[in-house]
Amino acid sequence: MKEKLACGSLVFLAIYMLLPWIITRMLGYGVINRVGKGEVALTFDDGPDPEYTPLLLDLLYQHNISATFFVLGEKAEKYPDLIKRIHREGHQLGIHNYSHSSNWLMSPRRVKNHHVDRSADIVERITGTRPTFYRPPWGIINVFDFKLKKDYQIVLWSLMARDWSSQFGRTDLKNRLVTGQSDGSVILLHDSGETFGADRDAPMYMLEALQEVLVVYKQKNLSFVRIDKITKPEPTVSLRKRALVKAWMVWERCFIKLFHVVPVDPENTFLQVRIREYTDNEPLSLEDGERFVKGDRIVELHLNNDQLLQLGRTSRNSTHLATQMIRRIKDLLPHISHLLQTDPAYKNVKGLYGITLINRGPEHLGFTVFDLPKGPFSFITKHYLRLLMYVIHPDGKKRLQTKTQLLIPKIIAISTKELESRYAA
Repeated sequence: MKEKLACGSLVFLAIYMLLPWIITRMLGYGVINRVGKGEVALTFDDGPDPEYTPLLLDLLYQHNISATFFVLGEKAEKYPDLIKRIHREGHQLGIHNYSHSSNWLMSPRRVKNHHVDRSADIVERITGTRPTFYRPPWGIINVFDFKLKKDYQIVLWSLMARDWSSQFGRTDLKNRLVTGQSDGSVILLHDSGETFGADRDAPMYMLEALQEVLVVYKQKNLSFVRIDKITKPEPTVSLRKRALVKAWMVWERCFIKLFHVVPVDPENTFLQVRIREYTDNEPLSLEDGERFVKGDRIVELHLNNDQLLQLGRTSRNSTHLATQMIRRIKDLLPHISHLLQTDPAYKNVKGLYGITLINRGPEHLGFTVFDLPKGPFSFITKHYLRLLMYVIHPDGKKRLQTKTQLLIPKIIAISTKELESRYAA
């Protein structure tokens, strides 16, 4: 009997807590977590704060930018003038519960009545406008919270800078916000440091970083939108593909940690590398006369699949995608050349090595292109990269069914001598 109760409890908890997490956080179903092409949505949680929210509003006013504030009802009651100012200056107000409490630890009735509706009533009394957007604390909802969608749209995020901790500082936050931003990002930031797990002075570092980040975003000609003004991104992606993409990205992160893959440039993580030995019994003879032989130290190239996914979503077709990839790789080759010349970890590296489906264009960068030797590895690699094409490209399935002769994995390699000759830093 006890075993049945324990099993039943686990099943209930999985449905009550875990299933909504998978649906909303992993699959992005039923929530807003992206905006339209060329757009970015700045969102701020946990306020209003009497010290930091006015400074943030001054900064947004200075740059003529509209944002969305997900406020706590108890703070809205305490600081109504700040709520009025947020509303008066053209920003969107959303709900973030009455207090910063987890929906997993409350009944559905308490979430709706005590937190969401109560907070919406407070904001409506102050501004005359009722909020219709809701972000639960920590992005956590229980299975019954989906009923809230009748009155509220649930908003999550696609970029979280972890700005609640002051240990990262301005520079690290800026790097996270610049390198992590992609087309249609909904960015999660915090204008208060008073909630559980946050550092009181963390918003000051956020403000310092944001001052610089806004300049970078404007240079990219991004449009800043409130959540209620979004242009819906297209095309819609099937639930099956979204699940596959999420699973792929989990694998990507595990691979990076397991094999110690590191970015070439911390501020531009598109190209990543790891040092390993060349293990093939057959030497690889390059066009400049250099050879890779078994036991040689080489740098293996890897692309950041998270950024590759974003690139695929914005590419018009496969040719456009390949062109953008080649350009980004070209921009980073001088960084690799500099690493090989200056970093002791890369001492005696013979050259760069990679396997790719994008094998038209690397020769113009100095790479020699080789056929992958037939065998089990070639078979597995071909299907692995074809699956990657399906994941990253918006027309991936169609692409796999057409021009299959072009989807053949190739080895690309360039010697250290050739790299330094072409891309001396």
